[in-house]
Amino acid sequence: MAILYALVARGTVVLAEFTSTSTNASTIAKQILEKVPGNNDSNVSYSQDRYVFHVKRTDGLTVLCMAEETAGRRIPFAFLEDIHQRFVRTYARAVHTAQAYAMNEEFSRVLSQQIEYYSNDPNADRINRIKGEMNQVRNVMIENIDKVLDRGERLELLVDKTANMQGNTFRFRKQARRFRSTVWWRNCKLTFLLILLLLVIIYVAVAFVCHGPTLPSCI
Repeated sequence: MAILYALVARGTVVLAEFTSTSTNASTIAKQILEKVPGNNDSNVSYSQDRYVFHVKRTDGLTVLCMAEETAGRRIPFAFLEDIHQRFVRTYARAVHTAQAYAMNEEFSRVLSQQIEYYSNDPNADRINRIKGEMNQVRNVMIENIDKVLDRGERLELLVDKTANMQGNTFRFRKQARRFRSTVWWRNCKLTFLLILLLLVIIYVAVAFVCHGPTLPSCI
């Protein structure tokens, strides 16, 4: 049997407990309750010989179990979470004012049943494994969302850079058109000057042949 002992306590006040075998687990558990640090929510484990005491503290309520070392951590902490939910759902606000062992007669039977279930029923580990996989998927989804957000920021930067590039391209095209226009006019002027120079050369040649600028011998 993987889980051998369990209790529910408020601080150091034990409200219910159950053991499936003859051990001094109750004594050790009470010592652990006195030494669990702080009042903040926490999940901790304490090794004792071949056994491990797993402790879950949530909202001032402590749920503890002793399990065989071979049980690992997944099943014991799934058991603790289950017990915590059942206890709070059953007793609600009475948890904060109840006397020691006030719920023991009734809730010890729940502890017994759930210890049996989590220790021997394969479905307990299967369901818990599915929950673990769901948590991993949730973590992966959050990580993926963070990556998407980060990629979105990078895309925004790229869009900004693209906008700048588009602005630069527009200015470049405008400057290119202006340059082409300047070159075209320059070419036109050069062509005109070349044509004018050619006409002058032709005129000088004809005037030389015709014996004067007024071309007296040719007219």
